[in-house]
Amino acid sequence: MPIIVNLDVMMAKRKISLGELAERIDLTPANLSILKTGKAKAIRFSTLEAICRELECQPGDLLEYRPDSSL
Repeated sequence: MPIIVNLDVMMAKRKISLGELAERIDLTPANLSILKTGKAKAIRFSTLEAICRELECQPGDLLEYRPDSSL
């Protein structure tokens, strides 16, 4: 998939665990893990906003586009 999720990078920079972030944004750790591993097919803007608020970052810090080289 050409959209890369860099949530794990931002979490490491901010020294916050998955469980702590999940609690702060009122999301289950399992759902946050799906997002973190890039297995999510979609993300709500409200969830993205909450993550950005807690990690003090921009959406572009979390999401990256890389063209699919197989095309």
